[in-house]
Amino acid sequence: MPERPIRDIVIVGGGTAGWMTAAAFARFLKPPYRIELVESDEIPTVGVGEATIPQIKLFNSALGLDEDEFLRSTQGTFKLGIQFVDWLRPGHSYIHAFGPIGRALGLLPFHQYWLRYRAAGGKEDLSAFSLNATAALRNKFARQAKPASAPLNELVYAFHFDAALYARHLRSYAEARGVKRIEGRIEQARLREPEGFIDSVVLASGAQIHGDLFIDCSGFRGLLIEQTLHSGYEDWSQWLPCDRALAVPCARAGELTPYTRATARPAGWQWRIPLQHRTGNGYVYCSRHVSDDEAAATLLANLDGEPLAEPRPLRFTAGMRKKIWNRNCIAVGLSSGFLEPLESTSIHLVQSSIARILAFLPNHGIGRIDVEQFNRQATFELERIRDFLILHYKATERSDTPFWKACREMPIPEELRWKIEAFASQGRISRYNDELFAEVGWLQVLHGQGVEPRGYHPLAEQISHGELVEFMGTIRALIEREVDAMGSHAEFFDRNVAARGAPA
Repeated sequence: MPERPIRDIVIVGGGTAGWMTAAAFARFLKPPYRIELVESDEIPTVGVGEATIPQIKLFNSALGLDEDEFLRSTQGTFKLGIQFVDWLRPGHSYIHAFGPIGRALGLLPFHQYWLRYRAAGGKEDLSAFSLNATAALRNKFARQAKPASAPLNELVYAFHFDAALYARHLRSYAEARGVKRIEGRIEQARLREPEGFIDSVVLASGAQIHGDLFIDCSGFRGLLIEQTLHSGYEDWSQWLPCDRALAVPCARAGELTPYTRATARPAGWQWRIPLQHRTGNGYVYCSRHVSDDEAAATLLANLDGEPLAEPRPLRFTAGMRKKIWNRNCIAVGLSSGFLEPLESTSIHLVQSSIARILAFLPNHGIGRIDVEQFNRQATFELERIRDFLILHYKATERSDTPFWKACREMPIPEELRWKIEAFASQGRISRYNDELFAEVGWLQVLHGQGVEPRGYHPLAEQISHGELVEFMGTIRALIEREVDAMGSHAEFFDRNVAARGAPA
C-alpha cells in the first residue's frame, strides 16, 4: 500500500512561532499544499522574545517584507549588539556587538594581533576595533551600502520589536496568501492506528481538524509533542539554573539606544529592550535564590520609566524535547524547548526550525532517516547555543551572592570546557559545523567575561612592532571616521521609519 502524500499541514498555536511558520509556508508551499492554523483568543501568548539577531533580516527578506513598514507595524527599533553590565564583576561592562572586529591579516584573525598589541602596552579595548560596538555605545546608526573594496564592512544590525505586533503583521501576510485560521481551543488529539500518528485535533466545539503533518507551536505545554506523543524532555537546569522570569513594560525614557542591555542581578539578570512606544523589561532569575516578591521588587526598582503594567510571571525549565520531530509532529518555538533570551536566540530558533522543516519536508510518508537527521541537527544547534549561554554564568569573578558563587563553581559540559581552555591557552577559537555563534561572538564574550589568553599565535610576530602599531591605528581611525559621520539612532529613526504616534 503506497504511503499517503503529505499535503495538509496543521499549525497548532499562533503567536510569534505559529505565524512565522504560517507566513513561511504561505511563501514557499503552493497548492496542492493546504495550510491551516488553529489558535484560541482565550489563550495568551508569552510575547517576551522582542530582541533578535541579524539572521532575522534573511527571514523577512525571504518573505519580501519592506523593512521600514515592518518596523512601523511592530514598533521596532534597530539593534547593533548586546551590552552586558556587571556580569564579570559589579561596575564592569562589555558589549557583544554584531559584525566583524578589525580585519584579518595574512593567515590570522585580527584578535591574535590585538593580543600581541595589548601585551606590548596597547591600551585600546577589543571593542574599540568594532564598528558596531563603537556606534552602539555612542547611540549612532546608519544604513550603509558599501562596495566590496571598502576598508570596513557596513553596520550589521538586527531589531527590537513587539512580538505580538510581529505576529499580527505576519498573520495578515499569511492569510492574504491562503493560510486558513481556525479559532478554537483544542480539547484533544486523536491518533491514527496502528502507527500512532496524529490524525486530527478536536476543538471544544466538537469540530475535527485533520492533517498529514502537524506543527506544534503551542508553547511551553507542548500540546501535541509532549501531552499527546510523550516525547520527553532533557533538563539543562544544572547548567542554566534560572527557572522563572518576570516581564513588564515601562514608559520610554532617555535616548533611544540601538542595543539590548542585560544587567546581572543578585539571582539572575535583567533585560532592557528599547522599542518605539515603550521599553521592554524583565528579570530572569533562579527561584532557589530569590523569592518572586523580591524579584519583582528588584525589577520595578530598576526601570527607566513608569511601569505600564504589573509584572507578568513565567515559569520554565531550560532544556529541550528529546524528540523535536516525533512521528508526524514537529515542535517549533517554546514547545521544542527553552533557552533563556540572554543572547536573543528565541526567535532565531523559530526561524531555523522553519528552514529545517522546509529542507526535510516529506513528500509521501514520514521517513525515519529524515526524522533522525532533523533531530540530530536540531540537538546540535541547541546544545551549542546552550554552551554559549553557560559561558556567561561560568566565566565570572563574582562570588558576592550564593547564586553567582554556585554558577562560578558549577561543572560544565566538556565541549565548553575545551573551548575555554583553548582560548585561555593561546587565544584559539574553533567553530564546528553550522553552530550559530561565530568565532567573533565567542571572542567578545570570552574576553568580556574575563577569560584572558596566556599568549598569542606565533605568526602574529611576523610583522614589526611599528607595523603592528600602524595597523591598529589605521583600523581605529577608519572606525572613528565612519562613526563620526553617522547621525544618532533616534534621528535616523525619526527621519525614516518611526511609527505614527510613537514618542519623538
